[in-house]
Amino acid sequence: MGRIVIHIPSKSPASNSPLKIAIIFGTRPEAIKLAPLIHRLKGYPKRFSAVTIVTAQHRAMLDQVLELFSIQPDYDLHIIKPRQTLSQIAANAITGLDSILRKEEPDYVVVQGDTSTTFIGALAAFYHKISVAHVEAGLRTRQKYYPFPEEINRHLTTVLSDFHFAPTSESRQNLLDEGIPPDKVWVTGNTVIDTLQDVLCWKKKCDHPVLERVAREKLRAIFVTSHLRENQGKPQAQICSALLELTERFRDILIVFPVHLSPAVRDVVLPRLGQHNRIILLDPIDYFETIHFMKASYLVLTDSGGIQEEAPALGKPVLVLRDATERPEGVVAGTARLVGTKTSNITHAVSELLSDFGIYRKMSEAINPYGDGMASERILQALEFLAGRASSPEPFGSVSAQVNQVTP
Repeated sequence: MGRIVIHIPSKSPASNSPLKIAIIFGTRPEAIKLAPLIHRLKGYPKRFSAVTIVTAQHRAMLDQVLELFSIQPDYDLHIIKPRQTLSQIAANAITGLDSILRKEEPDYVVVQGDTSTTFIGALAAFYHKISVAHVEAGLRTRQKYYPFPEEINRHLTTVLSDFHFAPTSESRQNLLDEGIPPDKVWVTGNTVIDTLQDVLCWKKKCDHPVLERVAREKLRAIFVTSHLRENQGKPQAQICSALLELTERFRDILIVFPVHLSPAVRDVVLPRLGQHNRIILLDPIDYFETIHFMKASYLVLTDSGGIQEEAPALGKPVLVLRDATERPEGVVAGTARLVGTKTSNITHAVSELLSDFGIYRKMSEAINPYGDGMASERILQALEFLAGRASSPEPFGSVSAQVNQVTP
């Protein structure tokens, strides 16, 4: 995989000691998107000292990612509680983070995305007057409760952050429109594409029996995920109705649905879809399996932000089970289409892609706008630039950034 050339002065104007970076995260998506950054930080021990802190806002699903990427957190707050409220997550996380940040005194705190852990991690750092760097900054729907609570978490994290790593030029513009100074924003691409490319390079086979069935029976697999709060209840039931209708219309499809561990999701999905021969409900699968399921699928249905970014990199059309998205770049590029949760809208959009290869090919061949696999390197270079140890990285998508790529 390509790398950006980083020119570091022989003697740092700030200090010769490694930059101490505290990375705070608590959920599966955060861990997936921070894994390449953590590994690259740890790969340069003379330049960086990494402290990993997990709140464990998720537990089983977070541990799955930690094990997959061999990440051993330095601190684990283990705040998970059955059916915990957002207020409980916030209170327990900030209490636990307070003593850790006081002890470690990092140069920077890095947070990712839009979870409650993201916002609280930034707030805790602010209370200790530690500079905050926000990975995947600038995503917006501009609808207060959609998605809930992620949209407000993004805004609050932006206000608390000192440095903003925007994945695309569109997300950068969102930040500039809100008054963030241009010299505090870097367009890096999304680290999830770094993760995806890393995983695809692993010399490891995914031999899941469902994938074997897809190949053996020559089925077109449809990969489905749905878990956002606004889709729970009636919207989730409508999604289930659409999946049942599609299996009746198309005898050559197999729907694969890893079901989130949230009781609010499982209580709706399991009784409705659990008995159909061509609908496979799985417990949450790990990221390695997720990538290979998407790779083997014909198309993807999801309300996940990360999958909206990953599936196009694999050439898979994405139908987004939402009415609005903070990732409009995929819709503009043609890799994704918003279909919402109404049964008729879902069945129409899926049927069109299953029946019209011209429409399918146009979506599957559209260029992925979310990254080139070097976001983590740009972030590291920006952190060193802030400490006076490197030049500022060329932004993702620029001609200069492409020229600066080298082969290791």
